[in-house]
Amino acid sequence: MTSAKIPRIGLGTWENTDPKQCPKTVANALEMGYRMIDTAQMYNNEELVGKGIRMAEVPREEITLATKIWFSDLSSDDIQESTRGSLDRLDVDYVDLLYVHWPAESYDATDTLPALAGLADEGLVREVAVSNFTPELMDEALRECPKPVVADQVEMHPLLRQEELHKYLVEHDIHLVAYSPLARGRVMDVPELTEIAGKHDISEAQVSLAWLLSKEMVTPIPKATSEDHLRQNIEALDITLDAEDIEKIDSLSRLRRMIDPSFAPDW
Repeated sequence: MTSAKIPRIGLGTWENTDPKQCPKTVANALEMGYRMIDTAQMYNNEELVGKGIRMAEVPREEITLATKIWFSDLSSDDIQESTRGSLDRLDVDYVDLLYVHWPAESYDATDTLPALAGLADEGLVREVAVSNFTPELMDEALRECPKPVVADQVEMHPLLRQEELHKYLVEHDIHLVAYSPLARGRVMDVPELTEIAGKHDISEAQVSLAWLLSKEMVTPIPKATSEDHLRQNIEALDITLDAEDIEKIDSLSRLRRMIDPSFAPDW
């Protein structure tokens, strides 16, 4: 089994760029019990995330901190400088997970992944990870990376269940980190989720998160800024859906991908 320290739930920080709000959100989340914080170079908030980590009274070694290298900096010539820039902005000596953000533009498995593994050898990165990779791209990554690839961060929620990819990742002992786990709020408009939420006296968001948490090796990273939403999200850890609930969600006929930029792989 992989030794990667990936908690069961994390905090996503995409679009959280307010100089006052972002550090406060990160600190509040950590003090509530979150132990995974996810950011990226292109989020333009690494400095704010680092400030929030320093504000919280949680030892650094207890936190799984993740960032992602943007696709313009994925050549072996650029990775070292780009990663050190992230460490400087975060004001940390290392990150626990360093992701290839998208397999696009300067990404080349034979060049990028050995360079990422080299950062792990230097101690700047604890684990190598990827994001938005299909099973086919994962096959190539596993062949070319000298270190284990411990996670694939992809969009996953009840309207995009990722059955094939999830099965592949579990078979290869790789975590699936689920971004947009609430389908950008669309889970609130799914009647089946509303029905399950009423049955358990919880919210549709909590239904979605509890469903993700019921899956093997899946870690959702919902975004939130208010203390109330942060608390509701982490409370999903204590919610158990029954087999009927899970089957109902697994059988939803509606499918919708929320994130599909022009540079995305061939899903």
